[in-house]
Amino acid sequence: MKHPRLQLLAGANAYAHISRDGLRAQDIDMLVGASGGPKWFSLFGLDQYLLSTFFKDRQQPLELLGSSAGAWRFACYAQHDGAAASRRFCDAYRTLCYPAKAPTSEVTAISKTVLDAVFPNAAHVTQVVSNTTFRLNFIVAQKKGRPLAQSRFGQLGQITGTAALNLLHRPWLGRFYQRVLFAQKDSNVTAPADLPTERQALTTANLQPALLASGSIPLVLDPVTEIAGMQPGQFIDGGLTDYHFAWPFQTSGLVLFPHFYPHASPGWFDKSLPWRRAKAKDFQQVAMLCPTPEWVASLPFGKIPDRTDFNKLPDPVRIAYWQEVTERSFELAEDLAQGNFLLRPFAKKN
Repeated sequence: MKHPRLQLLAGANAYAHISRDGLRAQDIDMLVGASGGPKWFSLFGLDQYLLSTFFKDRQQPLELLGSSAGAWRFACYAQHDGAAASRRFCDAYRTLCYPAKAPTSEVTAISKTVLDAVFPNAAHVTQVVSNTTFRLNFIVAQKKGRPLAQSRFGQLGQITGTAALNLLHRPWLGRFYQRVLFAQKDSNVTAPADLPTERQALTTANLQPALLASGSIPLVLDPVTEIAGMQPGQFIDGGLTDYHFAWPFQTSGLVLFPHFYPHASPGWFDKSLPWRRAKAKDFQQVAMLCPTPEWVASLPFGKIPDRTDFNKLPDPVRIAYWQEVTERSFELAEDLAQGNFLLRPFAKKN
């Protein structure tokens, strides 16, 4: 058997369970999907395997919890043919091209074409909202108090100030943003009390604008200003409040977390703060699947894709690179299918 390209970092309870019984679909209550934009291409093969094989005959409810790219991934899961929807999402996203120095309005309009690929018609929206097995839940951040400035310079100043306060004390982020949890009507997902949170039931009217908001990166895309069922406001990237979901998960079953990193940061402002990473005591039920460092180093450029590729690489080079990573991501799926992964305890320092 080949040296594993996949590792499974398990919290204390998950580690004992998997060591005894293996990783079984029926033992999983929740699936988590982090923000991270193009980083998701390294997980595409895992998503295809989970949809087409691992969870193929799933009948018991599975909670899907995501933000930004993770939310869009799971909007595919909740469709009748989730694997086909995931392929549409991948194909539309990895071929995106933006004109140089395009205004945020143009970047927003181009980005919406990906959402159009995820939902070719109204029936796909209805499938997601009414799915009682794959229950979609995702996060949007809503600006509180003074709106985001119109100018890029003004926005940058506001974000820098928020980042500084978040550095001192994460709950202070709640002075500027609240978490909005869009939840499937039968969902059991509840958010932690670290930030002010509003819960909204998913409907056919709010699903697409809320998903767009969950991926609306400040300074890159325009905020969404209207979502059905909510007062007008400024709704932006859910990763700002919940980047990797360093939540204190308390499910009775396991939480499966396919991830591109071996650690989880609470919010976007925390991603460079190693002391803010998820604690082992909060991840006792979590089974985190992620590539080994050796596999990542073997990729083109020695890394998984990220959003800076748009600026650093010519479009043909970037698209070819992203294509190769999505194809190579099936290597991780192969290891999962064969049980050929490194089982290790989850630790904050990973």
